[in-house]
Amino acid sequence: MPVQSISIGPIKLPNPVFLAPMSGVTDMPFRRQVAGQGAGLVISEMTACAALAEGKRIARRRVEDHGDGLHVVQLAGCEARWMAEGARIAEGAGAAIIDINMGCPAKHVTNGESGSALMRDLDHALTLIEAVVQAVNVPVTLKMRLGWDDRSRNAPVLAQRAEQAGVRLVTVHGRTRCQFYKGRADWAAVRAVKEAVSIPVVVNGDIESFDDADAALKASRADAVMVGRGAQGRPWFPGQLARYLKSGRRETPPPLGEQLALVSALYGEMLAHYGLAIGLRHARKHLGWALEAAAATAGAPAHLLKAHRGSVLTSTDPASVLRRLAEAFDAFGGRSAAIAVTARTWA
Repeated sequence: MPVQSISIGPIKLPNPVFLAPMSGVTDMPFRRQVAGQGAGLVISEMTACAALAEGKRIARRRVEDHGDGLHVVQLAGCEARWMAEGARIAEGAGAAIIDINMGCPAKHVTNGESGSALMRDLDHALTLIEAVVQAVNVPVTLKMRLGWDDRSRNAPVLAQRAEQAGVRLVTVHGRTRCQFYKGRADWAAVRAVKEAVSIPVVVNGDIESFDDADAALKASRADAVMVGRGAQGRPWFPGQLARYLKSGRRETPPPLGEQLALVSALYGEMLAHYGLAIGLRHARKHLGWALEAAAATAGAPAHLLKAHRGSVLTSTDPASVLRRLAEAFDAFGGRSAAIAVTARTWA
């Protein structure tokens, strides 16, 4: 199903497939890789605006430009002054777009009256939106859920008020906060948001295949799709989906040798970005997802995947990790090129 081009304010995007902001996942190395594989837009991890304003290292790292395409920073908070200051800092760091998080369901976020908790008080939510819009000269977008729970599905109202306040695009995850990630995303419920506003609407939630994207767009009438967990271990999928929406051609997953090259490169970038100790922890989940994707591509049995997961994920030596990754991919049925590990200090 061909999809029209999409713009955020004056910014025209290359295609209508976005990578969702995911805490602990969409850091700079992963965003760079997904963007390089063809995603239309990639968004940073959710960044606490107060921590950013206070200069905390982890927050500053999260707003660093990934260096490939548009730089989008997602901010979360519950006070207008900190949201405005965080937005100014992000813009100063090169952000071309500021995204406001009103969709995160995590208790440590909602207990602080941030994320999707803001959907319980739309008047307060609007003060934050207005503060950010007024603080920067770049377009502002908003990510939300359908509502707090099934009794308060107020996403269309929030979207309408956000548009009036100057927001240039909204993304809606097709679940309420109280659903967390249970059940299936209700793509059809996003249509009410699309009908309430004139700005672009992005549908999000459970988009992990070409068929999912077709169904989500048909049910929601949205202008674009956002891929979250569907890109974990599959950094190529958003780009493949973008090409499919343009041409109708469904690409198969890359050969195992290419998949191995991608995860090996990501591993090296993460160690360089974080340093050895932190990088090993952050990379481990990506290695696990990549192994699962490779095993699925090759049709490898579960016991083989389990054995190689244990081997790869328990190693703490970078050269050993790369060697064991290559062994795993070979065992799954791929013919991988040997990986030369350049001696370097991961510090």
